[in-house]
Amino acid sequence: MRGSKVVGAGHYQPAKILTNHDLAAMVDTSDEWIRSRVGIRERRIAGPEEALDVMAAEAAAAALRNAGVAAETVDLVVVATCTAADRSPNIAARVARRLGMPSPATIDVNTACSGFTHALAMADGAVRLGSATNAVVIGVERLSDFTDWTDRTTCVLVGDGAGAVVLTAGEEAEISPVVWGSYPEMGEAVVIEGDRKFTQAGQTVYRWATTTLPDIARRICAAAGMTPDDLGGIVLHQANLRIIEPVAQRIGATKAVVARDVTESGNTSAASIPLALSKLLERGELQSGAPVLLLGFGGGLSYAGQIIRCP
Repeated sequence: MRGSKVVGAGHYQPAKILTNHDLAAMVDTSDEWIRSRVGIRERRIAGPEEALDVMAAEAAAAALRNAGVAAETVDLVVVATCTAADRSPNIAARVARRLGMPSPATIDVNTACSGFTHALAMADGAVRLGSATNAVVIGVERLSDFTDWTDRTTCVLVGDGAGAVVLTAGEEAEISPVVWGSYPEMGEAVVIEGDRKFTQAGQTVYRWATTTLPDIARRICAAAGMTPDDLGGIVLHQANLRIIEPVAQRIGATKAVVARDVTESGNTSAASIPLALSKLLERGELQSGAPVLLLGFGGGLSYAGQIIRCP
């Protein structure tokens, strides 16, 4: 069995910026209230022309450029999203068409906010087993389509965007085994049903995340044969700064760079991890070869995480 590795990342965000001050003119809230509770300053909101497949294709194209991999050599596209309005063709197939990929396998995954790390694990397995050689894994969301803009408890959270990574086969495995699972009895804590709006039991999610995630993170490190002190970076799902910071501290990774993209992007669900990772790489905040913990969590109260080596 061969290995797989991440060789490039890219992202796309809409041009429209919605600040906390903009939201304060729409609902009963304030910049201070939002920052103190979730740590968000602003978020991006997609326009009519920025459909899911458009944003996903832009992020994938950027990742392919950064990886030096041609689109026509991609034989697997996996897209994580929970905001696709159409059932068929799926977003992965639409991305393949936009980028001129001749015949890749095209798969959509919906585990909401943990979708990207689930999708990455699937692509990693396919490359290791020889079912694919070059794979693109994308997280993309238009949560603004499912947002009640009169509800100050949820509308302050969400943002739109996309992030992507490129995987290719290698002699050594540079992606660790995935650690994944769920808490189905708590699945109703985060909900988008039919064409209804996003709702969540915020305190339930907060308590679960801050008490459960540090142990899951340590299990991921153990699966990779590492300790938290070995980590060069931590990219958690960008749900809330009040979750990210205490969880990162409790993991005990004293030398790790911690992604805090939620402050400028909001909660972008399945897009949040690749979006934050791509920005860290673009800014040169992560060294090539550094081990980085990725950990997604959310809808269904599902989770998935692994450690990758930076390209």
